[in-house]
Amino acid sequence: MKKLLAILLAAVTVGFGSGAWADDKMAESAPVAATSTDVAPATGIPAIAPAADAVAPVVAPTPNKGDTTWLMVATAFVILMSIPGLALFYGGLVRSKNMLSVLMQVFVVFSLISVLWALYGYSVAFTEGNAFFGSLDKLLLKGVTVESLAATFSKGVVLPELIYVAFQGAFAAITCGLIVGAFAERIRFSAVLAFMVIWFTFSYLPMAHMVWYWAGPDGYLSAEAAEKLNATAGFLFQKGALDFAGGTVVHINAAVAGLVGAFLVGKRVGFGKDSMAPHSLTMTMIGASLLWFGWFGFNAGSALEANGTAALAFVNTWLATAAAALSWMGAEWLFKGKPSMLGAASGAVAGLVAITPACGFVGVGGALTIGLLAGVICLWGVNGLKKMLGVDDSLDVFGVHGVGGILGALLTGVFTSPGLGGSGIYDYVANKVADNYSIVDQVIVQATAVGVTLIWSGVVAFVAFKLVDVVIGLRVPEDEEREGLDITSHGESAYHY
Repeated sequence: MKKLLAILLAAVTVGFGSGAWADDKMAESAPVAATSTDVAPATGIPAIAPAADAVAPVVAPTPNKGDTTWLMVATAFVILMSIPGLALFYGGLVRSKNMLSVLMQVFVVFSLISVLWALYGYSVAFTEGNAFFGSLDKLLLKGVTVESLAATFSKGVVLPELIYVAFQGAFAAITCGLIVGAFAERIRFSAVLAFMVIWFTFSYLPMAHMVWYWAGPDGYLSAEAAEKLNATAGFLFQKGALDFAGGTVVHINAAVAGLVGAFLVGKRVGFGKDSMAPHSLTMTMIGASLLWFGWFGFNAGSALEANGTAALAFVNTWLATAAAALSWMGAEWLFKGKPSMLGAASGAVAGLVAITPACGFVGVGGALTIGLLAGVICLWGVNGLKKMLGVDDSLDVFGVHGVGGILGALLTGVFTSPGLGGSGIYDYVANKVADNYSIVDQVIVQATAVGVTLIWSGVVAFVAFKLVDVVIGLRVPEDEEREGLDITSHGESAYHY
């Protein structure tokens, strides 16, 4: 028995020793890999350069559950901004006889654009095509599965593509909803829907593609690779335009369409003579508060990751909005003698609009400055500029979203400067913030983006409204307008007394 145990023990010892010896020999014979500063395309992690005859394993990136959860929450926040946030904000500003019509327009436009986004919108905006339009490769979300991934702004960091689709779709829906405030209380419901289909297709989608479409950061491994990838990006992305969460794509784009609509639909019956005061500032305040809450998803969600940039966008959104509410209220108090709830709420929305393109790029000081300026300048936009234009922009869409969006887009070029506390522009080839930021050069780029948006949206909106006017007619009859659109267009009333 003792001999048997001795033999077994010897066999085990030899077995382990042989395995260790084999491992040592493999380690000795393996080529020594030289370290490299290259970045592995699939992971973004500093890689080890393999020998010529070795095969480097490719590790597929995996979505981080925290990033995915954050974008789901942010998407829900953006939906909250539209329904009920924007609907209540606008609804409270109109007369009681038109409250339901505004709620219907925002609610149904949100639904319509959501469906169109899945049918073809996402494909046109966020696939590779030319500098202005994407392809039709993802019609009906073809190929978008639970396994497909979308890039973020960090190498090797990805998201499930489905939640990226939903996040961007919520942006498209609220952008179209913003437009209805410009011609509220006198437009045909069918005309609103027909116009939205045309404008969404030929203005929102190309603007989103021009500003936001790119191949993602992972392929930016050399100057040559970067040049090739940039050539596949959207027109304004190639120019270097900065728009973190939609100053051009959302606010200026929608505001111009609204302004064109206000001109072409015409002024409300009794405008300048009859009282058209908001019927419920309580509803407007609730709506503004929901907008402010949801805007954290709108802006901080645009970081696409739960990281420091998202936190910066969150804080900037909070502070710029507060500063704008105070500056609008203070200026109104100074010139009119009394601070108003409408002024404070309008100022908050102006701050939200102005900080949107800048929120992930500027420091806190820049955000506070943008907010303070937005409150005062947008106050002028809804009073002085509106009178100069001679237009009945019912709910001051251009005065707030147009003026605030232009201001924010231009000041993004100023306060993104590292010298003023901004983030600068990240160089994905060098994997660091680029040197020698030029405020003047970037402001010129920003102004170019603003100009393209004004012209593109204005032309598309003009053509779309004219087509709808010929086929359907833009405006309800005068007797229906006087009675109110709630009853005449929808057969219902928002209130029963």
